[in-house]
Amino acid sequence: MRPVAKTALVLLALAVAGAAAAGFMLVGRGWSAREKPSAVEELLARTMRRLATPSSVRAARNPVPRAPEALARARAHFADHCASCHGNDGRGQTTLGQNLYPKSPDMTAAPTQSLSDGELFSIIENGIRLTGMPGWGRPEPDDDDETWELVHLIRHLSKLTPEELAEMEEQNPRSRAQFEEEEAIRKFLAGEGDGPAAGPDTKSHH
Repeated sequence: MRPVAKTALVLLALAVAGAAAAGFMLVGRGWSAREKPSAVEELLARTMRRLATPSSVRAARNPVPRAPEALARARAHFADHCASCHGNDGRGQTTLGQNLYPKSPDMTAAPTQSLSDGELFSIIENGIRLTGMPGWGRPEPDDDDETWELVHLIRHLSKLTPEELAEMEEQNPRSRAQFEEEEAIRKFLAGEGDGPAAGPDTKSHH
């Protein structure tokens, strides 16, 4: 059987199985995004993700040297673009990440760490359909290098030091309310103001 025909049959079988699983879900428990994906859904999603990555990309090795400055750039990029869902430590324990369907994964765990460099690159560049993972690829020439640096960081997530995590926290996006509260604290400590106002309105939402 030709590879193209074989792939088409696999995709058809997955589509049928997915439709059956979806029908069962709809009848049995609805479509709430608060539910945990079933084992069938997880298997289908991982299979489709693998099939969507060309074998040439899947086999690619990271061409960017794993230098301290590359990891520093990747930490800044991750803190600004990715941490709202994945957390600075990559474990996905954020309000947004835990309310996605499927939930943001623990990227320090085997299901992510066992992926090849090329697979991680493809996920970052192209995203994953029907999940909250967008495709971040851009046409700029340096885009590939930025993505490969993020692949290095994903491999490093379980080894992040307290100092690196603190640095990333400083680079996380701030809401206006958070910025104003931090500025009030800074002025208070410098003897320039009365500090942040007390009360429920000053509580930040995490």
